Amino acid sequence: MRILITAGPTREPIDPVRFLSNRSSGRMGYALAEAAHAAGHEVLLISGPVTISPPLGVQLVRIETAREMYNAVQAHLPGCAAAIFSAAVADYRPAQAATQKIKKSATTLTLELERTEDILGSVRSQFAFTGFLVGFAAETENLIAHAQDKLQRKGCDLIIANDVSQSGIGFDSTENEVTLCFPLGKTTALPRQSKTALAHELIHIISSRIQSPASSI
Repeated sequence: MRILITAGPTREPIDPVRFLSNRSSGRMGYALAEAAHAAGHEVLLISGPVTISPPLGVQLVRIETAREMYNAVQAHLPGCAAAIFSAAVADYRPAQAATQKIKKSATTLTLELERTEDILGSVRSQFAFTGFLVGFAAETENLIAHAQDKLQRKGCDLIIANDVSQSGIGFDSTENEVTLCFPLGKTTALPRQSKTALAHELIHIISSRIQSPASSI
C-alpha cells in the first residue's frame, strides 16, 4: 500500500538569516519511512530540513515551512492508504518576515506571531482523507489526556504519544518510548528502544490495524 509520512521540523522565517523552529531531528519519521519501505510499502516522505540521508527507495519531497508542508500533503495525499504525521510542525510563524536582516539595535525586539496551517486537522475536514490516519503528540505533561484529546479533535485512528520532558528520548535522540492511543480510550505502552526498532514495530501495528480494524495489540 501507499503510505505518506511527514518528518522533521519546519522553519518559519523571521528575516533572510533567522527562523523559528524546534529540536526535531527527523529520525523517527525517517525510521518509519525506512521500515515501511522494508515491509514492502510504497512510501512518500515529506520532510522538513534535516541532516540525515533519506532511505533508499523512498520518494522524498523536501519542504521548509509549515505552509509548504500543508501544500505538499494536500497534493500527495490522494491515493494513500495511510498517512503518518510525525513532523514537528511549527504552531506559529512571524506575521511578517523582514526582507532584510534585522540589525541589533534596541535592547528588546517584539515579534508578532500568527498561527500556521493545521495540517493534521485538515486531513479529514479539508482533504477528505478516508485512510488510516496517525498523528504524533510530543508532550511535557498530561501525556495521555492530551493525546486522547488530539485523537478526537483531529479524527485520527491512532496517536503516538511521547513524553519529551524525559531525558534521552524523543527530540535529538536515537531512542524513543511511546504510548499508543486508540479510539474509545484504549492505550498501549511500548518500551524504550531505538527509533529504528520502534519504527518497525509501529509499521507492523499500523499495517495490522488496516488489514483487520478490529484487531487488538
